[in-house]
Amino acid sequence: MDEHDNAGVGAEPLANGADTAPIVGLISQYVKDLSFENPNTPAIYQNQEAPQVDVQFNIATGQVGDDVYEVVLKIDVKSLQGDMVAFVVDLSFAGLFGLRNVPAEHIQPFLLGEAPRLLFPFARRVLADAVRDGGFAPLLLEPIDFGGLYMQQVQGQLDAGQTSGEFGNA
Repeated sequence: MDEHDNAGVGAEPLANGADTAPIVGLISQYVKDLSFENPNTPAIYQNQEAPQVDVQFNIATGQVGDDVYEVVLKIDVKSLQGDMVAFVVDLSFAGLFGLRNVPAEHIQPFLLGEAPRLLFPFARRVLADAVRDGGFAPLLLEPIDFGGLYMQQVQGQLDAGQTSGEFGNA
């Protein structure tokens, strides 16, 4: 097998200098929206019941330029202590990702599986800080297998005969 048998394979540029290697990069990450509500102060701080926490999330994607995509990880948290709302947090944490020379069939799996995995630790810190700054113990979310959830969502959509650019509520 000579070197021409693998033309276009790998990260080497073509003879004309064209860069054909797939490249993915995180351009920027940011808080897009953050809301913290503490509706039952100061009574909630005297409530000794154990909190019940409900966490919901969604992931949305959109193309915002040539080879540039925004991924928004939306996390909604509601904490109850008995019949009282302790706090409600809504966080939309986003990232801009540059994808060049990535095959079309790999873009959505990256945007809905890998990109949220990269954003999650930073969103988790923002969420924990907001809850702590609201007077509660920091909420430390467990890591989430976004790739596995993406594959479950794809299978569910195939079973239902639909496609979508967002998923969540696991």
